[in-house]
Amino acid sequence: MAAHILLEGGAEFGGQMAHADRRALELAGGVDASISIIPTAAAPDNNDKRAGNNGVRWFQSLGAHNVEALPLIDKTAANDSAIAHKLRQSHLIYLLGGFTGYLNETLKGSTSWQAMLAAYASGAVIAGSSAGAMVLCQYYYDPGKRQMAEGLGLVSNTCVLPHHNTFGKDWAQRLGYDKLGSYAHIVLLGIDEYTGMLDDAEGGKKIGWRVYGQGAVTLYHAGKAMVYTTGQTFKLL
Repeated sequence: MAAHILLEGGAEFGGQMAHADRRALELAGGVDASISIIPTAAAPDNNDKRAGNNGVRWFQSLGAHNVEALPLIDKTAANDSAIAHKLRQSHLIYLLGGFTGYLNETLKGSTSWQAMLAAYASGAVIAGSSAGAMVLCQYYYDPGKRQMAEGLGLVSNTCVLPHHNTFGKDWAQRLGYDKLGSYAHIVLLGIDEYTGMLDDAEGGKKIGWRVYGQGAVTLYHAGKAMVYTTGQTFKLL
């Protein structure tokens, strides 16, 4: 079974996000697939339990029978062998939004991240929303420092700009995508809220990235901006 990646722009667990998440569930094996919700990014403000429970309820509402929010909230938990074992057995792993830098540093080099990569290599779907999507790319933007940082690198040469229809589009301007500045080689992925992009497949063959949800994905590269709406497919440059 081919592995897949789902990147979402934020405001997860509602509305038309059902289209993207239902498709991810289908690619993961259907309603009996093992789903692990990762609330790490919500831990700094003690919101991890509520956020994790929201994720469990959401996927259950889509028909999933085997959903669990894992207590992966800090570096100690990220290196816990029991948590890593559950991740290796997962068919769909979903990283929630929140504090991007904290999520990235907690997972980087950890036993849990290696377990996620092992699950992905075995055909699992790796998904993330907002901060969860940002860390899956090779780079993420740190708005506080106004510079790029190294992400986990699952999607090479990319940087997700989440919440693109609200504040994310301003980040593209800050990064000078239209001026061919120092980040011109990176593909910026502006993903609207309630919107996702999935490296989809038909007939068992990958067809590129397909947009799901109510908004659009704006691909910034080489000084140009290309917009893709729901149902459209594209390939990363």
